Amino acid sequence: VLPKAVKRRVHALKRLQEQCAHIEAKFYEEVHELERKYATLYQPLFDKRREVVTGAVEPTDEECEWHTDEDEEEELAEEVKEKATIEDAKKEEVTPEEEPKGIPDFWLTIFKSVDMLSDMVQEHDEPILKYLRDIQVKFSEPGQPMSFTLEFHFEPNGYFNNAVLTKVYKMKSEPEASDPFSFEGPEIIDCEGCQIDWHKGKDVTVKIIKKKQKHKGRGTVRTVTKQVPNDSFFNFFNPVKASPDGEMDEDSEFNLATDFEIGHFFRERIVPRAVLYFTGEALEDDESFEEEELEEGDEEEQDEEGDDDDEEGDTDPKKEQPQPAECKQQ
Repeated sequence: VLPKAVKRRVHALKRLQEQCAHIEAKFYEEVHELERKYATLYQPLFDKRREVVTGAVEPTDEECEWHTDEDEEEELAEEVKEKATIEDAKKEEVTPEEEPKGIPDFWLTIFKSVDMLSDMVQEHDEPILKYLRDIQVKFSEPGQPMSFTLEFHFEPNGYFNNAVLTKVYKMKSEPEASDPFSFEGPEIIDCEGCQIDWHKGKDVTVKIIKKKQKHKGRGTVRTVTKQVPNDSFFNFFNPVKASPDGEMDEDSEFNLATDFEIGHFFRERIVPRAVLYFTGEALEDDESFEEEELEEGDEEEQDEEGDDDDEEGDTDPKKEQPQPAECKQQ
């Protein structure tokens, strides 16, 4: 137990620490403004990406230059193949294949490749996601409450009338009055979806089931139809709402936390690095990072379970760094 005089000084340090937390909150508000500023610089590049993906623009030869070691092997293989088939080409006229437009199924391929997203996508969602032409992140304006919006832009389709589906993630960057020392940066505190204007009979978020009912008195049987919820990626736009009083059941809390994580993943990874998720290169990076974390965890566990006699032995100086708290639920 600390002496009273020392405890008094510790209280003074805690007051200083609380002031630090409020300064840190202001720092993250400025980071948000910086992100917003740079988002306008990235946007022309993302617009060009959309035009290439959708086939609206054909990139020039110079824009398509990207040399790798694999290209040399492919060029050699093509030369051999060309020499082997040159005589056959002269004898019979080959009908050229129709050139695909843009990069077909660009976003659908990403959704199916990333575990976090593929778990959400059902087979009946895939034909709709083929019409997804772009995903954009928009940051809140200066002076507005901190938030970011995911915009899913769709080509005209036979499923719904919306050109854009939106999901707003509301954030806050200020310490809790009751627990200021828990502050670790901006947190997503709530999210808001949008109404999807489905064409008749095309709503994949519900399904119709038929039930037979028997009349107790007459014994006659009738068939009734009932609409029930259906698993679908598009439930993403009808999220669980955070409870104002913080009282939620365990399933709702889990679903909300997962939703926050997915929103953060779209913003931080998928949208900025889309082509690398399409090719799979970003997936390899993610897997390497996860494996490295796992190996470090295993080493720490082995150290804890080691012999008592080895207390002064070598230890791994690496410590797992805490993750940003941007996806924490209040």
